[in-house]
Amino acid sequence: MIALKHVLVATDFEPASESALTYGRALARAFHGRLTLVHVTEDIVAKLLAAAATSAYAGDLRKAQADLQADTLSRLEALLSDEDRRDLQAQAISLTSNSIAGAIVDCAESSRADLLILGTHGRGMVRHLMLGTVAERVVRTAPCPVLTVRHPEHEFVLPDALQTIAHT
Repeated sequence: MIALKHVLVATDFEPASESALTYGRALARAFHGRLTLVHVTEDIVAKLLAAAATSAYAGDLRKAQADLQADTLSRLEALLSDEDRRDLQAQAISLTSNSIAGAIVDCAESSRADLLILGTHGRGMVRHLMLGTVAERVVRTAPCPVLTVRHPEHEFVLPDALQTIAHT
């Protein structure tokens, strides 16, 4: 038997991530599990300080990072409904890291997620070979099964009203 007690959805606020959240909600509801929504913000302070090799603007950069983190958490919270919080014990997590894939994997491991869901952009082969993808890195290293969702995708999660009509 499959038991999905904790579904973790990683988002980058793109359309594929919106679809991933739809799947996450549906699966968490179907298995009476809980839902966590996570976003990883790149650590701009470390990146810019390494590039500039100076700390003259470190205070301003830290404030910018904190503002970005606060904005991200607000956006995450806005994606979760009162119903998500009530029925799925949904929570939002905003992380900062130089390794987005690594942070997602670490979050899945530390939160003991049973399933990790994330959107993928489906980029072309040349761009993939040069850059790799966060989704691919997560799939290779995650401690749990991973569901990747492309946008647009083959839609099999129906709104509740459509499900009711379809079953009658």
